[in-house]
Amino acid sequence: MAYKIGDKVATREAYGAALVELADKYDYVVLDADLAAATKTGVFKKAHPERFFDCGIAEGNMMGVAAGMAAAGKIPVAASFAMFATGRAFEQIRNSVAYPKLNVKIAGSHAGISTGEDGATHQCIEDLALMRVIPGMTVLSPCDGPEMKAAVKALLEYKGPAYMRLGRLAVESVTDTIEGYSFEIGKGAVLKDGTDVTVIATGMMVQEAYKAAGMLEAEGVSVRVIDMHTIKPLDEELVLKAAQETGVIVTAEEHQTAGGLYSAVAEVVVKGQPVPMENVSVRDTFGQSGPPEALMDAYDLNAKGIAAAVRKVLERKA
Repeated sequence: MAYKIGDKVATREAYGAALVELADKYDYVVLDADLAAATKTGVFKKAHPERFFDCGIAEGNMMGVAAGMAAAGKIPVAASFAMFATGRAFEQIRNSVAYPKLNVKIAGSHAGISTGEDGATHQCIEDLALMRVIPGMTVLSPCDGPEMKAAVKALLEYKGPAYMRLGRLAVESVTDTIEGYSFEIGKGAVLKDGTDVTVIATGMMVQEAYKAAGMLEAEGVSVRVIDMHTIKPLDEELVLKAAQETGVIVTAEEHQTAGGLYSAVAEVVVKGQPVPMENVSVRDTFGQSGPPEALMDAYDLNAKGIAAAVRKVLERKA
């Protein structure tokens, strides 16, 4: 099915909307670290103030509170900027949430270079690696509004610790244009089939991968596009199938090269179906302040960068 540009919505906006829409069906509470306006939990606070808890600028304490609530039988959903949720509160997430396998859902907003003008201190490009390394932690990175809403619902039904990445920038909806698309934790989605190369992308890089596929098809290259919304547990079967059938893989993520999607996919490929791989990612550097779109271009986190990586890996395949 041809790619159609859908409505633009930030995944953080979709996250807030989903919390409100699902409130009558699921018995959960929402925690925030004095950032409700930015993480969009403020809409839930307005609709259900008795189920909302502002823990102040104290992410570590918020995770402790969430752990206590989970131990008492509640389903806490705790949100902050990804940099502070995963960085500042790493110890509490590891020891108080994941170690006892508590049913806490963590939302990290403003992840990636696309956070824009907030600059390097707030552009978290290490969160997937930090959360992926914790034993038993499920890690999600939805690509658009519809997928984010599906992911929120799935996490509320899933029992166990989980981290989900939210973006600040409004992005095009793509999953709602794909015939047969469905969301399941731990299962990637093939958004476009192809035979020459597979691009496995996560977050807003999924849309860029789709655009790159269109560019490359004009050059006679058939590109398979996989939306890998779950970084952990990774859909190993889908990865190995793609490696076997197309012979080469490119990964694309708005994250450091080390520890994120590229690392996860490479770990599977190297032991099960070794093929040439390339990646589009942030290469061992920090972000900087600037307009989101300009930053994405500066770091080659765009369709052009993905297309270049595809051409490079196809040279190795040949």
